[in-house]
Amino acid sequence: MNYRHHYHAGNYADVFKHVLLLLLVRGLQRKEKGFLYLDTHAGRGGYDLSVAPVLPDGRQRAPEWPAGIGRLWGRPGLGPVLEDFLGLLRRYEERKGVAGGSPAAPSHYPGSPWIVRLLARPQDRLALCELREDDAEALSHEFRDAERVVVRVMDGYTALKAMLPPPERRALVLIDPPFESKGEFGAVLGGLREALRRFPGGTYAVWYPVTERARADEFHREVTELAVPALVAELAVAGEGSAVRMKGCGVLVLNPPWRIEGEIRPVLPVLADALRADAGASARAWWLVPER
Repeated sequence: MNYRHHYHAGNYADVFKHVLLLLLVRGLQRKEKGFLYLDTHAGRGGYDLSVAPVLPDGRQRAPEWPAGIGRLWGRPGLGPVLEDFLGLLRRYEERKGVAGGSPAAPSHYPGSPWIVRLLARPQDRLALCELREDDAEALSHEFRDAERVVVRVMDGYTALKAMLPPPERRALVLIDPPFESKGEFGAVLGGLREALRRFPGGTYAVWYPVTERARADEFHREVTELAVPALVAELAVAGEGSAVRMKGCGVLVLNPPWRIEGEIRPVLPVLADALRADAGASARAWWLVPER
C-alpha cells in the first residue's frame, strides 16, 4: 500500500469527513450508555502541517490543507457546528504545545482517532486499526497513555469480524480506506455485509471519493440492497465540467443516530461555499433507504 495520508491531511475531504464524524459521535452520546468506536483505517492519528509532505523520490509535495481547513480557520459566520469543530482542533493544537491554538493558520491537524478521543466520555472505548506497521507504531505512540484506547496492527476489514459485536452493544464504525484499489468499493460492501451480519444494530460510516459519478452511483445502488436505513451526504468542490480530478467526496451512514439528518443539512451549504475549488460547488444529503 503506497498511500500516505500526510499528503492529504486537512484537505477538504478530511474537513467534510471529520465534521460529520463529530456530529455522529455527538448523536450517539445523547444516550448515556457508552459505545465502541472502531476505526478500520486509522492512519497515524494526527499530522504536523508545518512539515511539508515529501514524495518517495525526495521531492516535496504541495500541502492540501490550505484549501481545506485553512479556508475555515479564522473565518467568521460558520455557525455552531463548525465552531464546535474548530474548537476541537484548537484543543488538539494545545495538546501539541501550541498554546491557545495558532491564530493565523493551523500547525497540526488531528486524524479521526484524535477527533473521537477528544470527544470521548469515560464510558466510551476506541479500537484503532492500521495495517501499515510504521503508521501503527506512530498511532500507538500517540495514544500510549490513553485509557480505553487500543491500537491493533490489523487489516480493517478483518477487524469488522474480530471486534464485532462489542460488549457495549453499541458501536460507531468508521470505514475510511485509501481507495488505491479499483476493487475498494467491493471490499467496503463485503465488509458492511459481514459487519451487519455480526452486529446489525451498529452505526456504520463510510467515507468515499467521487472521482467518477457512475462508480459512486453504483455503490449507492448496491448499498440499497443491504436493506438498512442509509443516509448519504456529499460535498462537491467543483462541477462536472471542471478539470479538478477529485471533485468531491461523500459519507454514507448506515443506521444513523436519530435526527442526525437535520443537524447535517444546515452545515452543508456553509462547507460548499467555504471549500469550493471551482464553479459548480455544492453539497446535499439524502436517504438511500429511509428510516423505518
